[in-house]
Amino acid sequence: MRRLALLLTLSAAAHAQQPMGTVATHDALVSGGLEVHAERASLISNASVTAYDHPAPIDLTRGGQVLVCATSQFHLFRSGTGPSLLFALDRGAFELRSPSAPQDVILTPDLRFTFTTQGPLDLSLRVTPNGDTCVDNAGPNAPTLQLADVFSSATYSLLPGQHVLFEHGSLHEVVDKETSSCGCPAPVEPIAIAASTPGEPTTPTTAAAQHPFPAAVSQGLAPATLPDNSPPAGEKHTQVTAILAAGGNQPDSLTAAPPSTTVATAVTTPPPSPPGAHDIFHAIGHFFKKLFHPSSDKPTP
Repeated sequence: MRRLALLLTLSAAAHAQQPMGTVATHDALVSGGLEVHAERASLISNASVTAYDHPAPIDLTRGGQVLVCATSQFHLFRSGTGPSLLFALDRGAFELRSPSAPQDVILTPDLRFTFTTQGPLDLSLRVTPNGDTCVDNAGPNAPTLQLADVFSSATYSLLPGQHVLFEHGSLHEVVDKETSSCGCPAPVEPIAIAASTPGEPTTPTTAAAQHPFPAAVSQGLAPATLPDNSPPAGEKHTQVTAILAAGGNQPDSLTAAPPSTTVATAVTTPPPSPPGAHDIFHAIGHFFKKLFHPSSDKPTP
């Protein structure tokens, strides 16, 4: 009976454990130890959050928020006791605004961050595909962070207000006055797609439509793709106006919303072929014939 009572007590304690935070399921693909209620997932333990084509905010139970940038892959774990958490970034970027806790840890593929002092966190962190790690420890009262290379004994102390870039994730290659943003790219408004006629120059509107997330692509958060949907010359093609919408099942997916205006059709005609060599020499020969034998063009009676 005592053993059964102990098991029931432990089970009730685990069930009553507060979540680390919550995230909307329409913002990210979420897995791990979680509970889903309506459209929000409570992150209980060992949670993985992969943002879709827009940032995914995680509201932390201890206060504050993690903003997982578009297409980025992020993990949240418990660290030590109390409200301390481990924030891990596989790829992409995130922004962390929260009171720090004594046993907080931040991990990237190359670096481990621990806290030497405590303070309000306003931290932006980005890891590009080549390993460049941008860190902005904003605020005069921000905590001091101790960075360690996970593959060596190298360390680096990041002070409040410092904005640095570790090239290739190395603590020996430091740009200590970095100016580029380390956080999420600026949001881009949805763009109406208008298919251009083959042969027309590419305009900013059509270029933006072909690259739906230009900021995320240029800053290493999303793959660069250039679809080629131009029909062959001489064939009928359709001009459609649509709005990009986020797919609900997979990250980085797009679906085209139904056309918002009427659909128009146009037929393209190939340009006329240039005159061939035979035609050119025939015209030149006719000219010299008229010049030296003017009577030959007169009609025969």
